[in-house]
Amino acid sequence: MNATRSGSRLVLAGVDEGAGQDDVVRFAARHASLRGAPLHLLHVLRGPAPVGPLEIQAAQRASLARQTATMEMLAALVRSEFPDLPVTSEAVEGHASAVLLERSAEAGWLVVGHRGSGGFPRLPLGSVSWQVATHARCPVVVVRPGETAHASENRVVVAVDVGDMPSEVLGLAAAEAEVRGARLHMVHGSFHVGEVAGGPAAVAAQFEGLDDAARAAMEEEAARLRSRCPRLDVDVQVERARPASVLTDVSQRAALLVMGSHGRTGLRRLILGSVSAEVLHTAACPVAVVPRSAY
Repeated sequence: MNATRSGSRLVLAGVDEGAGQDDVVRFAARHASLRGAPLHLLHVLRGPAPVGPLEIQAAQRASLARQTATMEMLAALVRSEFPDLPVTSEAVEGHASAVLLERSAEAGWLVVGHRGSGGFPRLPLGSVSWQVATHARCPVVVVRPGETAHASENRVVVAVDVGDMPSEVLGLAAAEAEVRGARLHMVHGSFHVGEVAGGPAAVAAQFEGLDDAARAAMEEEAARLRSRCPRLDVDVQVERARPASVLTDVSQRAALLVMGSHGRTGLRRLILGSVSAEVLHTAACPVAVVPRSAY
């Protein structure tokens, strides 16, 4: 199955200075190992002003040396736990989002952490993680350190907007399920402000019809995926509820949640306040965002 260009190309992990980076690195290492791809660990340290006191520049050089040593230690951790995985590391100066976005053009996957402080904050507008998830040239996985070590079920969830189902997003999700030996769980949530308790029966029936149509469209796509991948287990879930709430709920039992970065209805553009942004904040499992450039 064509799962975009992300197959065996380099997995790039953006590593922060804060606690919990072992979790991010381990996820990235397993992600790379599953697809036979090399892993590169990268820390971006904000560089000094072109003109400044010599003391500031000396302190910056010392900080870069410390981070380089830290990256080498993390690479050693990977080698001890994934001895067959090729891994390299580096620390560079620059603007974190700019460097990661530039490097994403040559990577198959980019893995970053989801943090409340430090170099990769909790995804407010303008943060590194937010900018990377929105604008990277390759699929991005946002990992919440400390909360993603073990999934209760081996399943890959893919968020589906029945009005816009890019085959590349579904193909990537299916490929992820295959490589992990996991079940693929297709999820669609929809809620209309006109649907309120006690409303006219005709209104409720209309929404039921929309749900039936959504389920039929998803079952058709699921059958297509099964025909391409006979060993792949696929199930479909349609809920009359807020999409973000449904996705957050199913993420509690998932190993990975896959989302396209653009949509028209249930999953709108990745802008602050959108479903995608809310899910990036609230999901209990790593979230993979597939950029528009990949499809």
